[in-house]
Amino acid sequence: MLKRILKPIPIFIITSVVIALPLFLMPINLFKGEIIYKNASNVVTIPTKLSLSYFIGIGYSEKELENIQDFYLVAEGCFFAAVLLIGFPGLLAYRVTLTKEK
Repeated sequence: MLKRILKPIPIFIITSVVIALPLFLMPINLFKGEIIYKNASNVVTIPTKLSLSYFIGIGYSEKELENIQDFYLVAEGCFFAAVLLIGFPGLLAYRVTLTKEK
């Protein structure tokens, strides 16, 4: 059983899930993004840190979204999310592959 888990693909999947669960289920504001506020007369874009949980509807209330038109991650925030969700598990899986080859 342990030999099956210590292969690169299961390592990648397990670490991706372990990293993604807290990022998507808890409001941890790590990623650079922008919030677009819509007032009666104008629209204001404010750079801020966002959590991935906001995109699936966890971590905020409806009252907080009253004047918000939209929110999104900027390129730097998307890159950081990709590094955490794909890059780090990929490096671990690659490390397991290199260890197995010796």
